[in-house]
Amino acid sequence: MADKIRKSEQEWQADLTPEQYAVTREHGTERAFTGRYWDTKTAGIYACVCCGQPLFDSSTKYDSGSGWPSFWAPIDQKSVELRDDDSLFMRRTEVLCAKCDAHLGHVFPDGPEPTGQRYCMNSAALDLKPGKADDQAAE
Repeated sequence: MADKIRKSEQEWQADLTPEQYAVTREHGTERAFTGRYWDTKTAGIYACVCCGQPLFDSSTKYDSGSGWPSFWAPIDQKSVELRDDDSLFMRRTEVLCAKCDAHLGHVFPDGPEPTGQRYCMNSAALDLKPGKADDQAAE
């Protein structure tokens, strides 16, 4: 992985909406069933809203019933970083963008096959690039 993207808090605030900043830089969470991608069926690649790194392919998206966009795997395990999160009096695994450390959401071990994982992401942390993954790889 290339060097991490580093910006000041003021630069992130200038580049992001207040909601995007609260979720990605302050480790916030949008309310369930309110994000723009929780029920989206559009084919494409979900990229990090902060740096544009491709994170999830729509072919791995499924309806988990949680109210957040859920995926059973990232495009590449190297595109995300996992960290223990003991906040809110529970143990969870936080998912961050490996390129810019944006908070994306959490991963849980109750997803569908083939991975058994549920990457429960915040819509505010994602930017959907419509189209097929093969089309975007050629760009």
